[in-house]
Amino acid sequence: MKSNVRILAFVAWTLIGVAIASAAEPPGQRFAQDRIAIGFWVDPPADENMPLYYEQIAKANFTVVLGGFGARTPETVARQLALCEKHDLKALVGLYTTPADQLPTGPACWGYMVKDEPSVKDFPELAKRVNEIRRARPGKLAYINLYPSYASPEQLGVDNYDTHVERFMTEVNTDVLSMDYYPYMSPERDTRHRYCENLAVMRRVSLEHGIPFWNFFNAMPFGAHDDPTESQLRWQIYTSLAYGARGVLYFCYWTPKGREFPKGGAIVTAEGRLTRHYDQATRINAAVKALGPTLMKLSSTAVVRIRPQDDATALLGGMPIRSLTPGDYLVGVFTHADGRRAVMLNNYYYDRTAWPTVAFDADDAQVLEVSAKDGGLAPIIDDSPAMEGLQVSLDSGQGRLFVLPAGKQ
Repeated sequence: MKSNVRILAFVAWTLIGVAIASAAEPPGQRFAQDRIAIGFWVDPPADENMPLYYEQIAKANFTVVLGGFGARTPETVARQLALCEKHDLKALVGLYTTPADQLPTGPACWGYMVKDEPSVKDFPELAKRVNEIRRARPGKLAYINLYPSYASPEQLGVDNYDTHVERFMTEVNTDVLSMDYYPYMSPERDTRHRYCENLAVMRRVSLEHGIPFWNFFNAMPFGAHDDPTESQLRWQIYTSLAYGARGVLYFCYWTPKGREFPKGGAIVTAEGRLTRHYDQATRINAAVKALGPTLMKLSSTAVVRIRPQDDATALLGGMPIRSLTPGDYLVGVFTHADGRRAVMLNNYYYDRTAWPTVAFDADDAQVLEVSAKDGGLAPIIDDSPAMEGLQVSLDSGQGRLFVLPAGKQ
């Protein structure tokens, strides 16, 4: 009986939300993402060193800057946008209280920061702000980031996460779905499967609404979280991409001050010194940026986790990869905009390499790999030609992206 009541309540809220959105939503151009989003939380200070800061951001292969910490006045945001335009970066600027018709525009402006981690009670005002921005600034993004699935019912405003996300999309109807989730990754505490479960919610709801999703991941020590290694950064990013994310966002770029961050250790320290994470991000971002043009043309059709004890052939039935030798993998399956198929094969281990023997459902000569160096397509290379079968080497936490001919009808 309780479950029936909940179902009826959800249906009612959905119908109400659709009616509200249909009545309130203004005509005009919606935001259209034109590149993979590689961004971060906490933009640099808006001081005399801004030109250097934004040159460093571009050299680290980021593609978008989320503002609101450093640049947060009309004057400093104008400087931020000018520097982003100079370095071919996009920006979501942090002018939260500025009337929609006074918000800046320009080629570097993707849109505007609106709210971080709202509750259901905030949704009506957020819907109003989103529609105001659509009317005044057609084609720009009103950006809102949601809680992770481990948020409490008090934080969410409802008793389960799926309802929170579904109501957000029905009632607020934004153009990008986004959330933050910071998994624990150690032998003593490993919550990576929860990270995947949260990504699965984002994937499902974004596909239902025909919009992209982004997510924040952890790049620094804070609270009870350890400082991630490069392979752990890579694991978080490639896992998101396997689920179909079109945006990966580091927490954080510039180290925030406060009691929760005594170790510092973001990509840049609070004093402006580049940490080891800067070089790590530069390397990882370069690969993601190269894959980006292809990733932006893909639509997710399936995600499969294959554990060492699993029968990979049974789990992969009907997919572009037919079989894998035993190991721990995540497989993302996609349809390309031109009708071809694509598959991302990830090493689920963050502490060791993987070297599976892979059998595709097409001849190896028909399997192309998207280069993580330049984004080009080239025939797949057997990493161990002296061994039987096709060998694919994967660094710890790494994913590799392959394109195959369209499936048989």
